[in-house]
Amino acid sequence: MVTIHPDFEARSPWSANNDRLEVRVSPPKSAVQGTIRVPGSKSLTNRALIIAALAKGKSELHGILKSDDSYWCIDSLSKLGVAAAVQQETASIEGCGGVWPNASANLYVGAAGTVARFLPGALAIGHGKWSVSGSKRMSERPQAPLLASLTKLGATFEYSISEYSLPYMLNASGLNGGEVTIPGNTSSQFLSGLLIAAPYAKEQLTIRIDGEVVQRDYVQMTLDMMADFGIKAEVSPDGQSITVPQGNYEARTYQLEPDVSTCCYFWAIAALTGGHIRTEGIQASRTSQPDIEMLHVLEQMGCTVTKGENVVEVHGTDQLKGGFTLSMKKWSDQTLTIAAMAVFADGPITLKDAAHIRHHECDRIAAICAELTKLGIQVEEHQDGLTVYPGVPVPTLVESHDDHRMAMALSLIGLRVQDIRISDPGCVSKTCPGYFEQLAGLGIQVEY
Repeated sequence: MVTIHPDFEARSPWSANNDRLEVRVSPPKSAVQGTIRVPGSKSLTNRALIIAALAKGKSELHGILKSDDSYWCIDSLSKLGVAAAVQQETASIEGCGGVWPNASANLYVGAAGTVARFLPGALAIGHGKWSVSGSKRMSERPQAPLLASLTKLGATFEYSISEYSLPYMLNASGLNGGEVTIPGNTSSQFLSGLLIAAPYAKEQLTIRIDGEVVQRDYVQMTLDMMADFGIKAEVSPDGQSITVPQGNYEARTYQLEPDVSTCCYFWAIAALTGGHIRTEGIQASRTSQPDIEMLHVLEQMGCTVTKGENVVEVHGTDQLKGGFTLSMKKWSDQTLTIAAMAVFADGPITLKDAAHIRHHECDRIAAICAELTKLGIQVEEHQDGLTVYPGVPVPTLVESHDDHRMAMALSLIGLRVQDIRISDPGCVSKTCPGYFEQLAGLGIQVEY
């Protein structure tokens, strides 16, 4: 029997503000000035946790993100028998060498898309029977390309509600190799999930990609980390097939970068208040995180950006520039951030090539259009994005849609408008549990 959890049980003990119904954000008394160091990258953290768990030997992962997503990842690994300990921002993982110690367990992934997409392949290489469930929204999000591919490679799934969806029971007796084809246009996480498991297949595995890959930079992030742990895959010249050699990941000490996606909200704070935010730990010229593109857009909007060896500084401007169109294909997590900033630009901004974010924690395109409309802002919804027109927002209660990126993006409106109220602020725990506390620390008015 697979246990189905209520949606809000996706919150972990690392969550903040779980009991808060809403948060009120109002403008700071002066331009925001400050230096921050954000936690580690969510994308890098969960990749590293699962790869380290599959490795043979003990890995030390420094700079991990302590959030809902990483909590449920570590919780699942522990239930599989992997010794995992976390002290401050360091995780010690005693890898299993590709053999899960516990051949049965009930695993819960919360609302973590990365865990839901990276864990099934890792389970399929083993021998056992595991139940996997998640939050209500995670059960609604796409899984078919990954689970269908794993089925072709020998895994057996028993679905409790609907085919290719959580919750399910996974029966594994090792992952076959050979060739498998997966579509690239839904989520790069499906491809990454196959890649992470591939070294432990019974034969060398070649993954062929049908169509263009959404957010290919995240696939490269996976390939780079696999290489760091000792497995170097071969990518075809056209990028449409990847061959992964058989082998074992090698345990190691690994330093994770801060989360550039989270940095973007703080850079936006500088932009919107004419302030200055310095973020430490970011090597802008070297990072593989695609949201670093935000810095180019901030310059386009009139901000001044300084990139140092291990630091990024953003100086805001008196008037943000608009009147342009952006493709969000490679860095769609910041679609909502730019949409919120566009309200205060001097011309409309169109965001396109982001149709896939309709399948994230919520339908992000529909959700941001609905909330901006509540605020009295003119917005046009497109199939793959939206156009936001400048305006003067009306103070009101806006809905977070239980989506961390909606809550953080909408908080930016409160930097320029008194009494913007946001429902369910605890949802930011998915990636940045201390977000609203950090805002208050920068002098922004935050009330619960």
